Amino acid sequence: MAMATLAASIANAGTLGASASEIWSPCCSRKRIQAAPMRRGSLLRVEMAISRRKKEETVEKVKQQLETSYLVAGVKYKGLTVQQMQNLRRSLPESTKLIVAKNTLVGKAIEGTKWEALKPCLKGMNAWLFVHTEEIPSALKPYRAFQKELKLEDNDFTGAVFEGKFYAPEEFKQLETMPTRADVYAKLLGVLKSPSSKVVGVLQAPARKLLLTLKAYVQKLEEEESKS
Repeated sequence: MAMATLAASIANAGTLGASASEIWSPCCSRKRIQAAPMRRGSLLRVEMAISRRKKEETVEKVKQQLETSYLVAGVKYKGLTVQQMQNLRRSLPESTKLIVAKNTLVGKAIEGTKWEALKPCLKGMNAWLFVHTEEIPSALKPYRAFQKELKLEDNDFTGAVFEGKFYAPEEFKQLETMPTRADVYAKLLGVLKSPSSKVVGVLQAPARKLLLTLKAYVQKLEEEESKS
């Protein structure tokens, strides 16, 4: 009977998770039995498995964002509070997502894709802006307003990739002033409505290059719409 009681005590102690607790033995009133401590190696392996799973989930999350993004930009967020990050997220349009992910994980996600051009951004503390719309200026504008409001001159964009090309921070003006779809159509419509002599003049002028570029851009938009 005493042995059965002792076995039950040990089992109960294991159930309660006592890693190094002392168990009272009724058959030996002055002796205590030391329970085997939980091995630190086992706990470490569990923590490593959890960490690895979280990293894999983050890489997969970034890959999913990349699939439908038109532009991806790095944003230096060092020093920002949780509340400030939440406010920034709320200010973004629905077509734009802000994700905080380690550079190493983003590096794995972009490996072997057209987004590898982002590699110059993989340093420092970055949040990542995934733009799922062709309206690039309107997607970038909320961060510029946020930056200006909080006087975050040092928390600038660290770079971006659009149509396979890398844009350094000093080149963001090109992205922020891109014509919208409506702008492109309006310019083309204006040219087409002009008198024939004026159209000829435009085509002969240096603006001819701009017109051809706009036409190519419109054609590209129409092809993408027909595929979707």
